[in-house]
Amino acid sequence: MKKVILTAALLTAIIVACKSVNTPENSVKITLEPKSNSQVNGTATFTEKKGVVTLEAKITGLKPGVHAIHIHEKADCSAGDATSAGGHWNPTHVKHGKWGDAEHHKGDIGNFTANDKGEATVTFSTDQWCIGCADPNKDVLNKGLIVHDKADDFVTQPTGNAGGRVACAGIIK
Repeated sequence: MKKVILTAALLTAIIVACKSVNTPENSVKITLEPKSNSQVNGTATFTEKKGVVTLEAKITGLKPGVHAIHIHEKADCSAGDATSAGGHWNPTHVKHGKWGDAEHHKGDIGNFTANDKGEATVTFSTDQWCIGCADPNKDVLNKGLIVHDKADDFVTQPTGNAGGRVACAGIIK
């Protein structure tokens, strides 16, 4: 009887291990479209692995210098200035700020720098997001990814004074 129980436990462990090795990553790839008469475009991929979501965005057509990137409330980029995406995604109803500070929106990703050619890569990872988990405080699906014309000052409420919205994409699977 002990051999049967041990064998069953070992078989279960092997099956669980194989499932975790073969489980595909949860990801969504989106295309940023120009807004506010800009030439800004690019792609962004959200990938969830082991409870951590990583955003990787490649953006072109920017003015050289510092810009902000945020997740906004809605996956609606229909307005010419992307105001249809609403305000920053803020499901916990706190003040705008810098990620990692005491208060910040779930959508407050932060700033990045475009090179002299107007190109930039943004990489950001957090366990405070999920993809399709249906938790309204964590789920990035059906939100909007916005690239702003200026840097986020991390102080001005509720937007960080980041300027116009120069690119937008709905985070839709």
